Amino acid sequence: MSKRNKILLGLAGVYIIGITVIIAIFGFTRRDNEEFAPQNEFKTDPWINLPGPLDFNKAVMYLLIAGILTILTMLYIARRMQARPNRVQTAVETLYALMRDNITRGNMDDKMARKWFPFIGTLFLFIWFSNLIGYIPLPTNTEHPIHIAGLEIPAFAIYAATANISVPLVLALVVFVAYNVEGIRAKGLGGYLKSLIPAGIDNPFMKGFVFVLEFLSNFMRLISLSVRLFANILAGHLIILFMSGGLAVLLGIEALGVIIIPAGIAIFLFEVGLVATLQAFIFATLTAIYLGGAVAEHH
Repeated sequence: MSKRNKILLGLAGVYIIGITVIIAIFGFTRRDNEEFAPQNEFKTDPWINLPGPLDFNKAVMYLLIAGILTILTMLYIARRMQARPNRVQTAVETLYALMRDNITRGNMDDKMARKWFPFIGTLFLFIWFSNLIGYIPLPTNTEHPIHIAGLEIPAFAIYAATANISVPLVLALVVFVAYNVEGIRAKGLGGYLKSLIPAGIDNPFMKGFVFVLEFLSNFMRLISLSVRLFANILAGHLIILFMSGGLAVLLGIEALGVIIIPAGIAIFLFEVGLVATLQAFIFATLTAIYLGGAVAEHH
C-alpha cells in the first residue's frame, strides 16, 4: 500500500472513530429547534439609516468591497505591466486574455470588441469578486452578536451580494439596455425589430408569430441572466450553511454536525474553486453574445 493510501486510510479511520465518540457522548436523539432560522442569514437589516432607500447594510458593504477590488485590479493591470512578468503578472495576464479573447472577441467582431471590452471585463471582475468575497467569513451577523467586555461584536458569517436578487437583476437590466441601444444604433429601430425575425420565413402569419416569440425572449433574457447568477450563489451558500452545522441545528441532532462536516468542506471548496468563477464567466459571456448578436447582420 502506498504512503498516500495509508494516510487516507488513517484519516478515514480517525473520522469514523470521531463519529463513534461523538455519538456516544451526545447520542443521536433529536431536540426541537425554535431559534435558528437559516433564512435570516440573508436578511439585510439596515446598519446606518440614510434618507430614502439608501440604507447602508451588509449587501452594500459587499458591493463596495467588490467595486474597490475591481478598480484596484484594473489599475494594477494598467500600471504594473513589465517586460519580464512575475507570477502575479502572469496570472493577471491570463485573466486579461480570458476576458479579452475568450469572452469578448469570441462573440463579436473586433470593432465591437474594442468598444465593449472595458465594460465586459469590468462586469466579469465585479461579479467574480462579489462571488469570491461571499465565501470569506466577515463580522456581518448582527442577529447573533458576540459579547466581549460589554461590547456587542457581530458574529462571523458568509454572505454574497449576488445572493440577493436585486443585484443580479440590476446588472441584467444594464446589459439589457446596453445591447438593445447598440442594436438600434447600428440598424435603426425598424431594422432592429425586423432583425428579430430569422431569415427564410416568408409566411406573414409565421413572421408575426416568430416576432412575438423573439420579442418576448428578449425580456426573458433578464430572467436568464439574473436568476441564474442569483440561484446558483444562493443555493451554494444554503448548502454550505446546512452542511456546516445548520442541518444539525434544524433537526436537533448534535452528532449529525460531525458526520456531514466533510461534505460541507468539500462543497465549500467546490463553490470557491469553480462556481464563483463559472457564474461570472457565464454572465460576461452571455453579455458579449447579446451585444454581438444585436449588431449582427443576420439573426
